Amino acid sequence: MTHPPLDNLSAILARIDTPAAMRDVLVDLCTPAELRALSERWRVAQMLSDNKSYREINAETGVSTTTIGRVARFLKDEPHGGYRMMLELEQDT
Repeated sequence: MTHPPLDNLSAILARIDTPAAMRDVLVDLCTPAELRALSERWRVAQMLSDNKSYREINAETGVSTTTIGRVARFLKDEPHGGYRMMLELEQDT
């Protein structure tokens, strides 16, 4: 299923070439709550990749077990591979 505005946004974001520039764009695009949620989900994905338990992740981050479960589900059965791709990119740095 295509979503032209999302496709266009994705194409533009893909052209951003520095972390500082991406951060500036994200700060402009997202509310503080959205940035917090994105950052929390990314941290949860990293911790799940390190084989931390839901309980450990919740205790360390305060992220709900519902969110942890959602991230875990996408990490395991991910149809798009986004979290996996990001984790692989992180290992390459």
